[in-house]
Amino acid sequence: MAMTQTAEYDIEENVGFLLAKAYRRGYAIFRDRLQDYGITPPQFSLLAFLWKEDGLSQAEISEKSRIDRATMVGLVDRLEKEGLVRRMKDASDRRARRICLTGKGRSLKAELCSIADEVTEVFTSNLSEREIRSLKNILLKIRR
Repeated sequence: MAMTQTAEYDIEENVGFLLAKAYRRGYAIFRDRLQDYGITPPQFSLLAFLWKEDGLSQAEISEKSRIDRATMVGLVDRLEKEGLVRRMKDASDRRARRICLTGKGRSLKAELCSIADEVTEVFTSNLSEREIRSLKNILLKIRR
């Protein structure tokens, strides 16, 4: 869908602009709900990957989350400082470290996932189930 030379550019109709605004709204809602736990949305995402598959390497988490490795190191550092994860030596690669949940990190799963579900409900409350499925499919296509 190309813009014509004579048409006035409307930033509020730009897909990138709309995605950025939607992201900021969702992030703010989630950040506020996680505040009492001292966890940020990116830290929650890292924990969620580990709840799904504990013991991933930092490189694997970076790839799955599409967060650069330098940023990932900082996220892991903060979670380790909070006692939620620990770095373990990788038995097959001396240079790599596996990120493993602690008991404290595992114990937050039900509560934090419940909050994430509540935030998703708030964030998508104006959408039908069909629109939510469609939105997920579109976002997955864009992400590739």
